[in-house]
Amino acid sequence: ILNFVLVHGGFHGGWCWRLVAERLRHHGHHVTTPTQTGLGDRRHLASNHLTLSHYVDDIVQHMLSEGVQDVILVGHSFGGLAISGVAERLPDRIRRLVYLDALILQAGQTPYSVLPAEVVAQRRASCISENGVSVFPPPPVTVFGIPEDHPEAAWVSSHLTPHPACLYDTPLPITQEVGNGLACTYIACTSPVLSSVASSQAWARQQAHWQWRELATGHDAMVTDPAGLTQMLIDIAQ
Repeated sequence: ILNFVLVHGGFHGGWCWRLVAERLRHHGHHVTTPTQTGLGDRRHLASNHLTLSHYVDDIVQHMLSEGVQDVILVGHSFGGLAISGVAERLPDRIRRLVYLDALILQAGQTPYSVLPAEVVAQRRASCISENGVSVFPPPPVTVFGIPEDHPEAAWVSSHLTPHPACLYDTPLPITQEVGNGLACTYIACTSPVLSSVASSQAWARQQAHWQWRELATGHDAMVTDPAGLTQMLIDIAQ
């Protein structure tokens, strides 16, 4: 039995892993899908004071409360930031880090510092206030590589929540190299490559001690190719 902790990306929540979690459990594996503060079913906790440290804490406390060991810790997109932090906090509980088309920051960097200038400008321009909290409204599902006519498009669209803007201006609380010397795999979604993770993909591919994998699907691979992603996660973990 393998232990998977699946961490979602921006605008999403633990809900987005449903199709993959079902398949992994069908194979007999243990799976949890925590939701980060201020998103998904925890959107009511959004505030202007959230930092990436809170997002690391979310997953650290989740893993401690679940009592899981030997974890395959998967971070999708913005969720890659949290797993980098957890790698320094709970290295003895992690079997492998899997960065799924994930954003990668070095120590002290903020999301804004690695995103393309046009993406930063678009994010800043889209910012609105919701209940006094500065947030980015969720974009159309097509931004995540999900076609409008995809059978799960309406489900995803109805579940996306605004993303607290302050998180993009906060540095990642790590002091070691990304991954903290643990076994790391980067899974790049290539059809198409999302501009906001292109530089992270390029960096990961240059890491000699990292495993590199590709899925010929859009950014939200857990929606557009759940079977392929499930099999790849099992293969990587074993």
